[in-house]
Amino acid sequence: MVQTSSVTAEGVPRKGRAYYEQRGEVIWEVPTAEKVIALTFDDGPDPDDTAQILDTLKLYQAKATFFLVGNKVERSPELVKREAEEGHELANHTYSHTYFKRNGSVAKLKQDIQRAEDVIYAASGQKCRLFRPPGGFYNEKMIDMARNEGYTVVMWSWHQDTRDWSTPGVNKIVNKVLDNARNGDIVLFHDYVEGKGQTADALKEILPELKKRGFRFVTVSELLNYGKMKPVKKLRTPDIHP
Repeated sequence: MVQTSSVTAEGVPRKGRAYYEQRGEVIWEVPTAEKVIALTFDDGPDPDDTAQILDTLKLYQAKATFFLVGNKVERSPELVKREAEEGHELANHTYSHTYFKRNGSVAKLKQDIQRAEDVIYAASGQKCRLFRPPGGFYNEKMIDMARNEGYTVVMWSWHQDTRDWSTPGVNKIVNKVLDNARNGDIVLFHDYVEGKGQTADALKEILPELKKRGFRFVTVSELLNYGKMKPVKKLRTPDIHP
């Protein structure tokens, strides 16, 4: 859950969504008149769920963005390679799904991000340009670090949090997306959950219906090109240590 308090423990006003959104430092969604939507998947890859999701995306010619956890990339590098080869975007979600709390160590998080970057690059030959903090926890120090490392921080549309990690039922996942679909949305799914996931089955209903409504499925980086809001200039390209 994103930190929402308006002040810090020291009584200093906390910079909230509007501040970061206006500067393009954190992306929740992208205002656009175009019927485009970005599907994102966290916490994978998973040998079963990710493979099924990729099959369905391919069937509907849908591109997506996968926020990868490094230790799972090490276990299933062939899936990450497949994601890249099929035109999906690879993004960083830390090596060990590290939550960054208020008093967290930026240096340790940076190391975890870099470790994930290394294994993603080894599996795919691609560098990540996007970072999503696990749980959506963020503060100014974390955002500055990510920007300095060359990443744009990406969250998700609050009305498109499917909570599929809790396995609420296929119908609830489907209805959450279809009932709230808007131009420029960033939808939050997971391609890894504990136990049997329901997301792959939900996509079999979501994708054809959204396509019928005229939506096109794009990666997050592609979505940014449609918006009035542009990310701040990246300071440098992430270092890669194969």
